[in-house]
Formats: sequence, C-alpha cells, structure tokens
Amino acid sequence: MKGLLAVLAVWWLATVTLLADVRVPTPPEVVGAVGDSGWEFWSTHFGVTLEEACVGFLYGNAAALVLASLVLLVPFAETVIMQVAVISYCLPVVAIAPVLYIVIGVPEPGERSGTAVALAALSVFFTTVVGALLGFRSADRASLDVVSVYGGGRFQQLRRVQLVSALPAILAALQIAAPAAFLGAILGEYVGGIDRGVGLALKIAQQNIDVAQAWAIGFGCAALAGAAYAGFGLLSRLVTPWSRGAAGQGAS
Repeated sequence: MKGLLAVLAVWWLATVTLLADVRVPTPPEVVGAVGDSGWEFWSTHFGVTLEEACVGFLYGNAAALVLASLVLLVPFAETVIMQVAVISYCLPVVAIAPVLYIVIGVPEPGERSGTAVALAALSVFFTTVVGALLGFRSADRASLDVVSVYGGGRFQQLRRVQLVSALPAILAALQIAAPAAFLGAILGEYVGGIDRGVGLALKIAQQNIDVAQAWAIGFGCAALAGAAYAGFGLLSRLVTPWSRGAAGQGAS
C-alpha cells in the first residue's frame, strides 16, 4: 500500500512540475474520468472484453493441455507440437489480426468478436504448452515405475502421476496466461467490427484526444489483468500447497 501511495505521489508531483507541458493527467483527473463515465460505460465495455478473454482463455488453454498430454502418449509428436507452439508465439499479432478478421468475419451487433476470442486463445497457447510439458516431465520416476509395474500404461501414468506433479506448473502457466488473454482480446477489438468493448472505448478516447479517459481505461485494464493474475496465484496456493513447501526447501 505504501508503494502504491508513493507512486501516486510521484506521478502527481511530476504532472505539475516536469510534465506540466505534456498531456499527462493528474490522479484526480483520472478519477474524475472514471466517475464521469458512469457504471454503465465500464460494465458494458469491460464486460464484453472480459467475456471474449475468458472464452479465448478456455479454448487456448484446452488446446494447449490436450496437445501437451498427447506428447506424453505419443512421444514422436513432440517435434510437430512444439513447432506449432513456437510459430504461434512468433506470429506478430498486428499482422495476424486482420487475417483472422477476414476469415472469421464481422460479429453480429451485440455479440462478442470472434477475432478477439481467437487472439486471446493464441496469446495463451504457447505459455501453457511449455508450462504443462515441463510439469509433466517433473514427475517422479519411481512413481511412474510403480504404475508400470502394476500394469498401467502411459495413460495411467499420465492420469495418476504426471497430472498431479504437473499441477503447480500448469497453474503457474495459467497465472501468466490470464492477463495475456485479456490483452489479446483488446488487440482483437482494435481491428474493428464491434459496437462495444475496451478496444473500441480506447479508440474513441484517442480520436477525441480525451487523455484522462484513455488513462482511466488503461488503469482499468491493468487492474483487471492484475486481479486475474492474483486470482490464479491464490488458486495455486490453495490447490497445490505442497509446491510452496518444495520451493522453500529448495531455497534453503
């Protein structure tokens, strides 16, 4: 809390001194922009973007987990799957967004943007594939051998041992992927064809040169992405308490 107050104080002081001639709003101006917009503005635009991000988050992570599991069941598929993951990570979003927009098409009025959902899914795919694979490979060899001795195959090893051992790594990957999905959804909205969303609100603020409104939307995005990150961090501590103990022992 003290750190946040210090940042606000430095920001406020900078806007009235060093940045007095620059279009940087003061904290009260940003707070005023939030109040002037009203609850309906924030719930409408952030609600649809959050929906797009959640749908893309589910699709992208489901595909990543399925493919990561497939690598354990069919090892020779690893090269292809990792190449696909790396390509998805290296694709420039600015270049792929218009292509997706042309392929998916314009959404119906009031519906979520398919382009935003696709970019949200693309934004989380690589992180979760890599995190899941690293987690699966961290499984204890002796436990895998026990399953094998009792007649279990690769699927039984995956279900009984590797999924449990990979859970901390998977949750850590999801923690990183959650803010990335929200960013991907906003970038997808920037392409156009929507009648509501954070991307549209930012474009309108830019066109109107409404600096305080743009900053308010930016802080709203940061708060929502930070909340998603913190939420998955809390979930990880609740679901996998043993991972904290292991980390503490390793540090000592």
